[in-house]
Amino acid sequence: LMYATLGLLFVNISIGGTLTHFAAPPVVMVAEKWDWGLAHMIQHFGWKAVSAIIISNLAYFFLFRKEFARLATQQREFNEFDDAVPQSWEDRNDKIPAWVTLAHVCFLTWTVLFAHEPVMFIGSFLFFIGFTVATPQYQNQMSLRVPMMVGFFLAGLVILGGVQAWWLEPVLTRLGDYAMIGATLLTAFNDNAAVTFLASTVPNLPEAVKYSVVAGAVTGGGLTVIANAPNPAGQAILGKYFKGINPLWLFAWAAFPTAVVFIFFTCFGH
Repeated sequence: LMYATLGLLFVNISIGGTLTHFAAPPVVMVAEKWDWGLAHMIQHFGWKAVSAIIISNLAYFFLFRKEFARLATQQREFNEFDDAVPQSWEDRNDKIPAWVTLAHVCFLTWTVLFAHEPVMFIGSFLFFIGFTVATPQYQNQMSLRVPMMVGFFLAGLVILGGVQAWWLEPVLTRLGDYAMIGATLLTAFNDNAAVTFLASTVPNLPEAVKYSVVAGAVTGGGLTVIANAPNPAGQAILGKYFKGINPLWLFAWAAFPTAVVFIFFTCFGH
């Protein structure tokens, strides 16, 4: 159940980012250059991602339904004897005030609207940091280490990725109908944003190849921890329940939802 939950989480995060053109790094890397807007993402990717998520979640729910019942019973027993005060917000049952939730939604909306305006974005981010510092009783302490590392990684892609077209263009053009398989496997050993960014540096790619590369990149984004930028954050949150995350077990339990996504993206292709 632990590895199934982690694998399903990683896959859902990866393909869930295709619902819009600004949610997932592999999509952000190509959306503006290839002129992919919200309507394009929903039409070609979004509904397939939602369908795959529903099927995979239902399948794992029925597979582990007895385990869920056992855990619920065990939790009720623990609650009767455990009077300790939780140390982190996610372990508490306190109701979050509506104004705190509204503030987070406003900050998120502002970030989406001004994502390409550095002054507006950085200014609002500083206000957000101040808000979290002023309301520590309602949320966990902010950790900037993981997002900063992701930011440096993406900046490195932009700086160094543009000179990689000389070898990537012949590879992508020769893959043809196998571009999605190649992108899926390549993503498992690289960050999927790297795969799509390198593809965006290749001029005059056919639309079918563009679709296959992005579809493959998000499809394989849950197979390993390094396959998608948000995965290390998920590992940091859930890592306390593991005695070290075994990459083979993660790959094995992420394989089923990955296969479901692959089927949807290939059978209902571009």
